[in-house]
Amino acid sequence: MLESLLIANRGEIACRIIRTARAMGIRTVAVYSDADATALHVRSADEAVHIGPSPVRESYLLGDRIIAAAQQTGAQAIHPGYGFLSENAEFAQSVIDAGLIWVGPNPSSITAMGLKDAAKQLMQDAGVPTTPGYLGADQSPAHLAAQADAIGYPVLIKAVAGGGGKGMRKVDAPADFADALASCQREAASSFGNDHVLLEKWVTNPRHIEVQVFGDSHGNVVHLFERDCSLQRRHQKVIEEAPAPGMDAATREAICSAAVRAAKAVDYVGAGTIEFIADGSEGLRADRIWFMEMNTRLQVEHPVTEEITGVDLVE
Repeated sequence: MLESLLIANRGEIACRIIRTARAMGIRTVAVYSDADATALHVRSADEAVHIGPSPVRESYLLGDRIIAAAQQTGAQAIHPGYGFLSENAEFAQSVIDAGLIWVGPNPSSITAMGLKDAAKQLMQDAGVPTTPGYLGADQSPAHLAAQADAIGYPVLIKAVAGGGGKGMRKVDAPADFADALASCQREAASSFGNDHVLLEKWVTNPRHIEVQVFGDSHGNVVHLFERDCSLQRRHQKVIEEAPAPGMDAATREAICSAAVRAAKAVDYVGAGTIEFIADGSEGLRADRIWFMEMNTRLQVEHPVTEEITGVDLVE
């Protein structure tokens, strides 16, 4: 049983973790920048450590300062929350190397799911259905255009290191492909330092469904059902609903089992979310749902699952 925990985050998620830790009898340590000196998470924790100026690159993104704060206060473990360093495999490894407990997945799991093309290939190898498309290493415009023709328009160009809709373009016709590819690659290089892309068949009537999973350190993985997050604006989720509307028992079993296989494929430990895209043109069907990506952390949407299961996911 942990006795002390440092939360490497701020705001709502830091307060959320502190609330559960306190109920479990665990001492909490907060970190804060100049801007957050009087913030609620600082006032709520048992102890707080200043880690730098207001810009996050000079405070919350400096892993060495966070680890030093844990050592200074005698914290046994670090919980990253979501955002900031939560999906940074190097930081996770540094925490472990410092002799602390990392409350999250193994660094190798974070790395395995970090790039969309590598993650999709891994899922294919594990028997998890993936969206039809192209994941190859040949990134020449001519080859990518040929692959788009083979997939059939409309297609989606997607940065392999992307997120939040950046480095992503829908292309409706071959004549538009070259310009869309160049634009996508520029944005990907600027945003993520990686201009490699993958191609996917565009799903005309999409549903975005994610499955909450948990793994332990003995190779066991369970799911806590799905959340439907199809209502989005600019590729950002606005409303999540659970259970997913219109999903029958057979489809639910198929998607949740696929999520468990996905997590087992990377020896997943802790809380994670497997995201799927579904073709909803004929309702939700097990053979029309494909893996998209994995979020290797607790998600901001976790309270939706807590509402339907009665399980404290942070605990």
